[in-house]
Amino acid sequence: MNSDVQIAGDPLAVPHLLPPVPAHPNTVAGFVGLVRSIAADRAAWAPLVRYDATTRWYHRLRTGPGYEVWLLSWLPGQGSGRHDHGPSSGVLTVLQGELTEHGPAGPRALAAGTQKVFAPGYVHEVVNDSLTPAVSLHVYFPGLTEMPMHDAAHCATAARETTGS
Repeated sequence: MNSDVQIAGDPLAVPHLLPPVPAHPNTVAGFVGLVRSIAADRAAWAPLVRYDATTRWYHRLRTGPGYEVWLLSWLPGQGSGRHDHGPSSGVLTVLQGELTEHGPAGPRALAAGTQKVFAPGYVHEVVNDSLTPAVSLHVYFPGLTEMPMHDAAHCATAARETTGS
């Protein structure tokens, strides 16, 4: 008896048998994939980047049902301040340069290509501690409606609760 299995015809010729392709991401993996595809298209985002010596520069790059994509630039020394993203989850990707994230687990270097996924209420601060400019891409779902700022005491309490210290 032959154990080789052969399928007659082309399964792609019968699209009703295939799962539908989502028009927009609706999972964390889908948003990570969206960020990777945007990051890979440097010719589309790089000409849009601007640098502002007084504050972080940001530009809403794209919106979709329930999400938005932001492009940010960071000159050396610029930071976000300690904050969370309210009810939004997110994916942060460093496109160029290096950033440092100060979160509940302590500082973490984010080199170009690094992705960070976070849930609603996650408190952190992002800073460009390097000597060269950096660019990052952020996806928020649902779209960003608030960004509450936090003092250092709140972050220390959250870190102790996270680590059990």
